[in-house]
Amino acid sequence: MNSETRISRLGRFAGRFCREENGNSTLEFAFYFSIFFLVLAAGVEIAYMNLRHAMLERSVDRVVREIRLSTGEIPTYEQVRLSICDQAVIVDDCQNNLMLEMVEVDPRNVTMMEPNPDCRNAQEEPRPVRNFVHGKDNDLMLMRACLKYKPMMPSTGFGKELNLDTEGYAQMIVTAAFVQEPR
Repeated sequence: MNSETRISRLGRFAGRFCREENGNSTLEFAFYFSIFFLVLAAGVEIAYMNLRHAMLERSVDRVVREIRLSTGEIPTYEQVRLSICDQAVIVDDCQNNLMLEMVEVDPRNVTMMEPNPDCRNAQEEPRPVRNFVHGKDNDLMLMRACLKYKPMMPSTGFGKELNLDTEGYAQMIVTAAFVQEPR
């Protein structure tokens, strides 16, 4: 069989293949299903991220309220972190991935916290707390909680757009302000 015969056979096969309509619905299904799945995955990722953020914010607010209203003992950093993690039920591995900062702020000369929060993930070595100061009576306090978490689907849709660290963790930051009640 010479090369011209092979080329003509290949040309006839390609012509028949292009005219044939069998399998069109399969191609359409595969194309539209993959797009639908990416949109669905992004929606699930966003919903779970919002739920995780809401639970973290709620637990920080509740703990800040306890600190603000408590007139007895002053809780330690570990007690505050443990209390936040106990109340943020949907947050995975909170004990190892949550870092807190609390600073006293002068209301007449406001200086905000350092712009880059102190965050760490469970893969990193533990490091000392950067700033956790209990205020005196009637002091304005700022508390910032930084949680590192692993996205559910880091390679699809919204998860791909998150700012991830080298181990694949994204960060979530919650800030609360309160005035320390007199003890």
